[in-house]
Amino acid sequence: MSEHDDATTPHTPEQPPTAPRRAFERTHHGQTTSDPYAWMRDREDPELIAYLEAENSYADARTAHLEPLREKLFQEIKSRVQETDLSVPIGDGPWWYYGRTIEGQQYAVHARCPRPGPSAPRPALEPGEIPDGEQVLLDGNAAAAGHEFFSLGVLSVSPDHARLAAGIDLEGDERFDITITDIATGEILDQAITGAGYGGEFDNSGRYFFYVVVDDAWRPYQVWRHEVGTPREQDVKVYQEDDERFWLGLGGSRDDSHLVIDLATKTTTESWILPADQPLGDWRLVRERVDGVEYGIEIAGETILIVHNIRNREGDLAWTDLADPGEWLPIATSGPGERFLGVDAFDDFAVLTLRAEGLPTLRVLPRDAATESGFGEPLPWPGAGELTAVHLAENPEPATTELVITEESFIHPRATYAVQPLNGGRTLLKRQPVLGDFDPADYEESREWVQTVDGARIPVSIVRRAGLEPVGLAPGLLVGYGAYEISSDPYFSVARLSLLDRGVVYAVAHVRGGGELGRGWYEDGKLAAKTNTFTDFVAVADDLRGRWVHIDRLACEGGSAGGLLIGAALNLSPQSFRAAHAAVPFVDALTSMLDPDLPLTAGEWEEWGNPLADPAAYDTMAAYAPYDNVRATAYPAILATTSLHDTRVLVTEPAKWIARLREVATNDPVTRPILLHTEMSAGHGGRSGRYDAWREVAWEWAWLLDQLGAVETVH
Repeated sequence: MSEHDDATTPHTPEQPPTAPRRAFERTHHGQTTSDPYAWMRDREDPELIAYLEAENSYADARTAHLEPLREKLFQEIKSRVQETDLSVPIGDGPWWYYGRTIEGQQYAVHARCPRPGPSAPRPALEPGEIPDGEQVLLDGNAAAAGHEFFSLGVLSVSPDHARLAAGIDLEGDERFDITITDIATGEILDQAITGAGYGGEFDNSGRYFFYVVVDDAWRPYQVWRHEVGTPREQDVKVYQEDDERFWLGLGGSRDDSHLVIDLATKTTTESWILPADQPLGDWRLVRERVDGVEYGIEIAGETILIVHNIRNREGDLAWTDLADPGEWLPIATSGPGERFLGVDAFDDFAVLTLRAEGLPTLRVLPRDAATESGFGEPLPWPGAGELTAVHLAENPEPATTELVITEESFIHPRATYAVQPLNGGRTLLKRQPVLGDFDPADYEESREWVQTVDGARIPVSIVRRAGLEPVGLAPGLLVGYGAYEISSDPYFSVARLSLLDRGVVYAVAHVRGGGELGRGWYEDGKLAAKTNTFTDFVAVADDLRGRWVHIDRLACEGGSAGGLLIGAALNLSPQSFRAAHAAVPFVDALTSMLDPDLPLTAGEWEEWGNPLADPAAYDTMAAYAPYDNVRATAYPAILATTSLHDTRVLVTEPAKWIARLREVATNDPVTRPILLHTEMSAGHGGRSGRYDAWREVAWEWAWLLDQLGAVETVH
């Protein structure tokens, strides 16, 4: 790398900054490419910080006229939220555990109150009511005091309910300092563990705490045992994963009998277990890893339930003996249109989590002593609606006779039910309150299908005000993700109502690369088939335009890997969109995948390919990576949002992308601006407090609504 080819161009906030260019070339597989913004990889470089701040000033100046709309959107969101509220109390041993929010405060208060016995009725508490005998476990507002960012990566109560481990991140870099306290007295027992990863578990005695450590590439790869109250130098490493493809997770069984280490790449898994009453013992392997074989375990008494893909890529359910897990015996297999995801065991039944017909749902397997496995055939779950997502909530007690589940859709707020799984009875425990004149009947949701260039049929969720007809006049927002087998499932959003009430058609493209239609849907949108994700998205966009949405009033939005989708779609078909919002976008994918020293890279090769070693993978990524394919054409108005402390998608990527767009695109900077906005005190998820998050959404959506000419409510 040479010295500066030029320096930051002086500018006023009303003029777009010009990023410095420095000569830099890279050569791989006989191909040499120029990357004049490669210098931005050092996020601590003062010149990069200056450039980001200049971009923020420019974005603020170009959007200053939107301040009244931003404030209006923020107030709309705030007015619909019951700010003082509490979650459904969940019983665990002698306590009811819950979270409370308080009007004017950014973060939740995690607390518990006494539970007289396992059959005691769940306390019926009004918002703002503090139950008798409440013990505050952690007040997020107190923990965050004096800091712009706050996040919890660990919140673990010991099995005897006496101790709390809380892991706190105050930077946004997803590294957590863990404090262990005596819950009854509030006494701090330990603060020795710093810079840990997500997750942590006590042994049964509460004397030992197991935690996760990350390597130099920020990959969780070690588990350590810490004796509470002792120096960290005395901690014992109990597991280390040397294969850089594997990430490590730490958890515990529902019955508190075992601690569990789960190891996973994008295609292969492995699990280790340790009796929780033998913290100094040896961890035991459930089944050795085999490339391409994925399995997930659930301990159920003296057996283990397993969801695996050995014979069926969409998943089977099996069981094995806890003492000798060598032979896996079948219980159930996924049928057409199904994908088995996991299983949870209880004393009287088990619950299978799966996808069916593109949506998440559940099935119950009753205990059956007449079967070798101890479980009967899965019972069908009652239909919940065309676009309703069903999820198992927190259910920590194996002896429970009821399940706490949630159901929600794009237009129906989340409802939490207590379900009698063996007879179908259900009781509504809480429906997410939406204040004001909200009525689900004022909105409509539907599933449509769009045929793409290779004949695949892409599901699309359409959400809009009731009565809005597909006559090609409305403004629209198309969102998508399409990676890692992650599904864009229906969820209710108070903030989204502000779009719908302005006549915006909100559409979700369930493109290949996601998991909506099973493992095959995912495999058809990764590696060499990755371009299917982008052509799917453009096909959906072009179907919406002129039918639901005015041909010149469609915006698009996606974050992280969904930001890569947005960047690639804009290069592929810039004329399909009026505006685009890319959040923490993975837009410099090829450069990142060529650098194994970066966070995530080695473990991501199974998703994107390894362009460092494989010329075909290099060619594939080089053909779609957004940064490398910016061209001299008119793009839509573009807003990229990012965070300085993001460790998943470095701020470098959107900064480089915007610099190249600014250099090459032929946009009119007045009618089609290209903007970069960086949160200087946040991580991958953006701002952390709820009021700050609402203001962030209001900032972004005010920009989109302005671009779409939809700033006024129409209902």
